Amino acid sequence: MFKIVVLVSGNGSNLQALINNCIENHIAGNIVGVICNDPNAFAIKRAENHSIPCEIIDHKEFLSREEFDQRVLDSLIKMQPDLIVLAGFMRILTNTIIDRFENKIINIHPSLLPKYPGLNTHQKVIENNDKFHGVTIHFVNNELDAGKIIAQGKLKVEKSENIAKLIERIHKIEHDLLPYIVNKFATLEIEKQNDIYYKTYNF
Repeated sequence: MFKIVVLVSGNGSNLQALINNCIENHIAGNIVGVICNDPNAFAIKRAENHSIPCEIIDHKEFLSREEFDQRVLDSLIKMQPDLIVLAGFMRILTNTIIDRFENKIINIHPSLLPKYPGLNTHQKVIENNDKFHGVTIHFVNNELDAGKIIAQGKLKVEKSENIAKLIERIHKIEHDLLPYIVNKFATLEIEKQNDIYYKTYNF
């Protein structure tokens, strides 16, 4: 069985999309665990609703990033995942985890990287009058949102579009594209050791 662990911090809508696709057999694997750094995140309830083990590791209880990452690493080693998915995980991982799970950690980011790494991507798109916006799924390395790109979903920004509508449209891409790419890993259509898979999907 292909084992997936999802790291989350908030609402967990991408986690829910992954759960649904596993239930519907659109992903050839199972989510064996969820790790959340915010004890108040709704994502925890999503995991509990489907009897998925969820470990809450509150980053505020640690004195340093390194101590927090070591605690996360200990949990990941116990779970032995084939793939780790950062789905709205609002912490920057250190090499403690990245080196141990090299080429097994992917992240979904709401912009067409390398454009707009970091936060407030939707606001930046609107402020800069960008014609296109989208999401990027990429491998995680030790630079913020700078790992090798696996896939992108792209949409055309509508005239006079507000942030709420844009976020809604971006979420739709995320919920379609992330499960699709995770299944590519599960069915060995993406080689984790080589960045051979890169495609842009237009929505």
